[in-house]
Amino acid sequence: MSKQPAKRAPGPPVHGQVIAAFGRQYLVETDACEFLRCVTRGKQGGLVCGDGVVAAPTGPGEGVVEAVDARRSLFQRAAPHRAKPIAANATQVAVVVAGEPSFSEELVYRAIAAAEHERMRALVVINKADLVEPTRAAAARLAPLRAIGYRVIALSAQADVSPLAAALAGETTVLVGQSGMGKSTIVNALVPGANAETREISKFLDSGRHTTTHARLYHLDARTAIVDCPGLQDFGLAHLARADIELGFPELRPHLGACRFTDCSHRSEPGCAVLAAAAAGRIHPRRMELLLRILEAERPAP
Repeated sequence: MSKQPAKRAPGPPVHGQVIAAFGRQYLVETDACEFLRCVTRGKQGGLVCGDGVVAAPTGPGEGVVEAVDARRSLFQRAAPHRAKPIAANATQVAVVVAGEPSFSEELVYRAIAAAEHERMRALVVINKADLVEPTRAAAARLAPLRAIGYRVIALSAQADVSPLAAALAGETTVLVGQSGMGKSTIVNALVPGANAETREISKFLDSGRHTTTHARLYHLDARTAIVDCPGLQDFGLAHLARADIELGFPELRPHLGACRFTDCSHRSEPGCAVLAAAAAGRIHPRRMELLLRILEAERPAP
């Protein structure tokens, strides 16, 4: 990491941003580009990458969080009875996939629905574009997303990440994806030395065992940041109501509330406006299939 933890005596509170969180220990980068290893007072916790905080230095390179800024967004996934916050105040989500190994369309749709709930932009990145045929197949699977306006960017992170860099400019973007999609290669291309930074932060926090299991925020420039997340194998939406999941599919929005029955499951009910739109070709069959699968998994019909 190019910047060293601040060596400063206790002083007045300073404003900063959480860039790494390990249990109840947080690495805060202050507005003066100094680093503080922070804890919270009492039993307060639950901070995540991107949280704005006010921290009071307590010694060289150490501090305590005194206050937390109101969040503009909270991107998270959730299993029943357990929320798993990922990043606060992000503006965009980029889901990283690849033609090889195969990726889960359902996970992509779930992550985008979570982003839509927080009014965040979303895009999909197809990595390993040098694998021509697998990339073509991946693009075909993502065609329903492109058709409704989502950006789908193909690139080879080992060769050139500039197409993605342009899409990240001015945003705070959460990078998510399954293991094996090459997300780490993308991060290292965007942030040269990211591995070294991770090791140094681990040493700074004495938390080496956590370095691959927690999110980490990197500033690309004064206006642009990315939040790197560990590889995911699932993306639960237990924190969303059924209506929220439906709203996470933007092409459904003109038809929601127009069904004959207020508790319509959009499966076989007469007078279902969503089914009528699907039959008319306004909702892609694969999107409809995965919507119903997600709804049944997260909010089974009574």
